[in-house]
Amino acid sequence: MSNTLHIVGGGMAGSEAAWQAANAGLQVVLHEMRPKVETFAHQTGNLGEMVCSNSFRSDDDEQNAVGLLHWEMRQANGLIMTTADRHRLPAGGALAVDREPFAETITETLKSHPNIKISNEEITTLPTDGHWIIATGPLTSGALAQAIQQETGTDALAFFDAIAPIVHHDSIDMSKAWMQSRYDKGETEEERTAYLNCPMDRDQYEAFIDALLAAEKTEFKPGETAGYFDGCLPIEVMAERGRETLRFGPMKPVGLTNPHQPEVKPYAVVQLRRDNALGTLYNIVGFQTKMKYGAQTTVFKNIPGLENARFARLGGIHRNTFLNSPTLLDAQMRLKSCPNIRFAGQITGVEGYVESAAMGLLAARLAVAEITGQTLPPVPPTTATGALVTHITGGADAKTFQPMNVNFGLFPPVAGLKGGRRGRKDRYKAYTDRAKADWQAWLTAPKLDAA
Repeated sequence: MSNTLHIVGGGMAGSEAAWQAANAGLQVVLHEMRPKVETFAHQTGNLGEMVCSNSFRSDDDEQNAVGLLHWEMRQANGLIMTTADRHRLPAGGALAVDREPFAETITETLKSHPNIKISNEEITTLPTDGHWIIATGPLTSGALAQAIQQETGTDALAFFDAIAPIVHHDSIDMSKAWMQSRYDKGETEEERTAYLNCPMDRDQYEAFIDALLAAEKTEFKPGETAGYFDGCLPIEVMAERGRETLRFGPMKPVGLTNPHQPEVKPYAVVQLRRDNALGTLYNIVGFQTKMKYGAQTTVFKNIPGLENARFARLGGIHRNTFLNSPTLLDAQMRLKSCPNIRFAGQITGVEGYVESAAMGLLAARLAVAEITGQTLPPVPPTTATGALVTHITGGADAKTFQPMNVNFGLFPPVAGLKGGRRGRKDRYKAYTDRAKADWQAWLTAPKLDAA
């Protein structure tokens, strides 16, 4: 068989997989149908385009599982993390990036790699020979999704993923808004003032909830169901679950002091995060929505400080398809019925940019070992990468399988440490210390010739 690796999908997982495989010496063909075939959510034909948030979430590698995953990918020479660090924006303890130059750098890096060829032809069928990684993410084309469904013999599982709106900074009324990260988190002044805050009193909040509930929403097509991933709920769905839900979610008023009225505690706060290096664009944090465009502009202009907001992008909604991976994939991330095909990224049932890229990194390294006639030891489930792949390839209950972010609940317990909130800091540090040692050992472990 050829030693060429074909990768379908140029998002986070596909881009990372191409980088890892090409650096290992394989010839890689990266199949990305954009810009020839467009999707609802993408704006460009660039590889690694960020279509939802511009945040990779927490960068704390001692107390947070996402931050630990960042660390593991950096240790593995991950393209996504290297590029994210290069285009980092202030975001308190989070890792946010300037999305346009981020994607441009990913694209240029992969296009200029001597071992990578880019093809913009759409893949519509499952290949029966050769080595393949399918990393088409939540926006897998209809034809390929149908081919996957026919092969797996199951109905495609789906939920609806929503996109948050982006606002022009110069249209925000800063006499009402202010800059502050919650609890002034961050090592620099820039990080401590990374978020733009719009306060609401109780009457304003109640009026906002009323407007959300009354707004015209996007209707689902016949046969579609709305099984949302809880980590990316549209704000109106949260409001439907209870009028106070948003105050305990993205609009929680904790850790903030309004300098315009320091003696008045806001009843709720809408936060915006810088979306580009120039600071001209801000996205509304946690405000994914399925409201129609006209309703969005009306409702969001009820937010104090956004009365005259100009929107660079309004929110949207799209179908997100993923495999029931615990039943369909083996421990090597291969489709059991077609072992020449691996899956990676969000289509496997991980959620988030970093999780998707990590599965691309791992799928590529597994493919490299297989193509070169070697074997890799199993990834330790004590690592963030290992905990994720263990979950999607058998650790999760197939009957209730839903997309999952990395979290310490996926990790094997550390012996001798008690549960509960009181010992959480020590427990999380023990998780990350163990994971770092085990990940380094796995990265440096000798590859064995396949028997």
